[in-house]
Amino acid sequence: MSEEGDFDFGDNVDRATFEQILDMDEEDAREFSKSIVFGFLEQAEQTFVKMDAAMEEKNLEELSSLGHFLKGSSATLGFTKVKDECEKIQHYGHKKNETGESDEPDEEKCLRLIGESIKEAKQAYEVVSNLMNRFYAET
Repeated sequence: MSEEGDFDFGDNVDRATFEQILDMDEEDAREFSKSIVFGFLEQAEQTFVKMDAAMEEKNLEELSSLGHFLKGSSATLGFTKVKDECEKIQHYGHKKNETGESDEPDEEKCLRLIGESIKEAKQAYEVVSNLMNRFYAET
């Protein structure tokens, strides 16, 4: 059994943010944070399914909304790479550039960029999911 301070999250998880979630746990029990984390993982999977459907429909508004939704919950847990890609999805869905600072009127370009960001977000999600499964198995 390892302490969370010894666990290597790499650059996929902001340790300070995630430790705030862990601080809500009772002494030596990780049930509260575990339920939040695994609730997020399930929610993220469902959101990715919805994103895939919105991509099929070329629904930029829905993609932006789903990106915003997943960005918020991943940020709360400190899952930085998922958050970063979802923020891009949100911006592209609003026909903005990656940072949201300038307009991108080409919808096809926005859809292509959203597709790339969804792929990156799913990859980051898989890494985070594996990390969390290992972390909760060890603590």
